[in-house]
Amino acid sequence: MSRVSELVGVSSERHDVSYVLRICAVAALGGILFGYDTSVISGAIGPIRAHFHLSDAETGWAVSSVILGCIAGAFASGWLAHKLGRRMALFVCAILFSVQSLGAALAPDFTQFVLYRMLGGLAVGIASAVSPMYMSEVSPKDMRGRALSMEQFAIVLGALLVYIVNYLIAARASTAWLEEMGWRWMLGSEIVPCVIFCATIFLIPESPRWHMTKGREDHALRTLARISNEAHAQSLINEIRISITHHGAASRSLIGVLRDRRARWIIFIGAMVAGLQQFTGINIVVYYAPMLLSASSGSLQNALFQTIWIGVANLAGGMIGAWIVDRKGRRPLILWGSLGMTLGLLASSVALYTQDTGLLALFGLLLYMLMFGLSWGPVAWILVSEIFPNRLRSIGMSLAVASNWVMNFIVAQSFPMLAGNATLNAVFHGAFSMWLFATLCLASMLFVLRFVPETKGVSLEKIEETLLAGPFGSHLATGASLIDNRRNSELPLD
Repeated sequence: MSRVSELVGVSSERHDVSYVLRICAVAALGGILFGYDTSVISGAIGPIRAHFHLSDAETGWAVSSVILGCIAGAFASGWLAHKLGRRMALFVCAILFSVQSLGAALAPDFTQFVLYRMLGGLAVGIASAVSPMYMSEVSPKDMRGRALSMEQFAIVLGALLVYIVNYLIAARASTAWLEEMGWRWMLGSEIVPCVIFCATIFLIPESPRWHMTKGREDHALRTLARISNEAHAQSLINEIRISITHHGAASRSLIGVLRDRRARWIIFIGAMVAGLQQFTGINIVVYYAPMLLSASSGSLQNALFQTIWIGVANLAGGMIGAWIVDRKGRRPLILWGSLGMTLGLLASSVALYTQDTGLLALFGLLLYMLMFGLSWGPVAWILVSEIFPNRLRSIGMSLAVASNWVMNFIVAQSFPMLAGNATLNAVFHGAFSMWLFATLCLASMLFVLRFVPETKGVSLEKIEETLLAGPFGSHLATGASLIDNRRNSELPLD
């Protein structure tokens, strides 16, 4: 390429960074609602349990029922985003969040409470897929990492905000008021970010990629030209057109692709990475932190105040992880993050086992959340978004997100029963679940280090080859050239 061509190429790829960040910030409100909705229950579950006179199993159901909605939403997200568009799908999420917030807060009985929470879960499941999907599709390739980090930051920020709100509601309240009305105010507070989301969602453009799938090239061109310039936008239009053509050809042979042992192996790896994120025990802290801390803190109000600092630790970890993940790689963060998380869980387990009333339990959870925020929090989703080749990305992401929510449901439903088991409490004084998840955390780390290669700096086109070069993958390469030849005959060349 000549010097002049190089200069033209560089000039054509300049972007309006502030505009991209603004529209991604609006889309990230879906992430804030995601974090807010899944974390609000942490402060409300104690009063809800007392108000409805719930058993241990019913307490787990009050928390985990939302996840059934999340699973359904994750499966529905692709169809909804394709039919309505990314922006309208996010608007549907905002409406569902709003209805759930008011409905659960005003629920007269436990059955209606659960139904509204499941409706909120549906919104969470859709938002967990569509919000980052939109952000990745409107972001230039050299900004995509920052955009996806913004989504993770938004989720953690939403959780931190609701921790603060829960504490402010409970700070000077009596136990009787919290059990009668306080939890309703906690759940109803979500309507504020919902209204903001509803009011701003139509200030952002629709995804240009979605416009292209509907044959609206002029709409896509306007959005891409606003993000960069018309010359670069026209070049991207051509690339998207080729990509859509490739995707259409791949979808026609999807059943045949899934019969390929290599494809099944890659999907298995992605689903395991997403699911094992939950087996590290993150949501026993997100959902049940006040319950874990109430014994050592002395009161629910103190436990809610300490929970704020757990959210701060998670936020700080996420900022550190976003800063270093492209420098240090994925596997080192999983290694050191998992070790730090295990130490944090063990510290908290010692405090529970010895019935220590000091700050050891809080310190352990702070260390755990800090290390999760810089490792499993962002890295699991980075890996899931990277390891699926183009021909598998749609079904692979759907199954991986569903796997994450299924494991989430198992953890959220089982923890109250473990924590409330009289035999386990008599022997371990509440520390058993901490030891269990410390063990699972190490097992999850070993799985990633054993089966998932480093993907830093590897192009998406080379990911499949890299995965199959690892343990248990190389033997699946038998017949690879035959499958590749068949696939190449189905797809147009670049």
